[in-house]
Amino acid sequence: MNGTMTMPPHAVLIQMGTAAWVSAIVSTAAEIGLADRLAAGPQSAGELAGPMNLHAPSLHRLMRTLASLGILTERDAQRFALTPVGEALQTGAPGAARDTLVAFNGVLWRGWEELKYSLASGKPGFDKALGVGLFEYLGQHPELAAHFSGAMVGFHGDEPPAVAKAYDFSGFRTIADIGGASGNMLGTILSAHAGPRGVLFDLPHVVTDAPALLQAAGVAGRVTIESGSFFDSVPVNADCYVMSHVIHDWSEDKCLTILGNCRKAIAPDGRLLLVEMVLPPGDTPHPGKVLDMVMLTFPGGQERTEAEYAALLAKAGFRLNRVVPTASAVGIVEAFPV
Repeated sequence: MNGTMTMPPHAVLIQMGTAAWVSAIVSTAAEIGLADRLAAGPQSAGELAGPMNLHAPSLHRLMRTLASLGILTERDAQRFALTPVGEALQTGAPGAARDTLVAFNGVLWRGWEELKYSLASGKPGFDKALGVGLFEYLGQHPELAAHFSGAMVGFHGDEPPAVAKAYDFSGFRTIADIGGASGNMLGTILSAHAGPRGVLFDLPHVVTDAPALLQAAGVAGRVTIESGSFFDSVPVNADCYVMSHVIHDWSEDKCLTILGNCRKAIAPDGRLLLVEMVLPPGDTPHPGKVLDMVMLTFPGGQERTEAEYAALLAKAGFRLNRVVPTASAVGIVEAFPV
């Protein structure tokens, strides 16, 4: 945003409003796997178009545009090479940029077309646009779901080490990661704190990749994997319950169901830790404020301020004790059962 400070107000607004043009260009490059094709070295559109089943003159125009954006660089004979930014667009590159762009700028984009509906109704625009909820839709489209999962790693990849460093987990006996998916958060915490054992809890099809990840982290022998729905129940008697980006996904009623199940299961001296983007007050910029619109329009959840988390937790039988900042965009909302 610093570059916009010297622009006139109308230009700032137009730049914001037409950002989808660049998004479509870069996301299409991701979808067709252009960076993967250029990984071995510079090529021209004429060399690439046949194998990619594309129109060579149009592909050249795309590549020329990507060069202007710093993703490619043009060499002799209209051959293009990857820049360091372009290298990050390759499949499997650190940060999962390709997964993120493919996941969010394809069919899922249609949810944004119903933002006005969400503002009028408080309901997810995605459901109106696609006819089903976000997570149900992903369940019906496994290839898209794989890109979505990769995108989540890219978005939140710096958070587990930041959480493990910011909070002292060493005094807990058992840490239950509720909705913990493949165990990335739990594995990182246990790697940094040798004392506790862990319980990883999520839906059966979600935890399938967890054993390999936990083995790679060197903590598989300290983790029990349990499957189920947190809307029904959660594992009992852990003294630390962690939920990372779970509560922000759901409506308040569903949040209270999840939190209520945690309240029933938690040990009397236990701690509940919500890893979320806690919104700062006022005009302070924060990525969670844009993400809040994503939550409204897509799954129907929301990001919250500290005061809003305190109010939600009180309804579920918890008292918010503090918010622990981390070196990433998330904070750790610490709560006690009451």
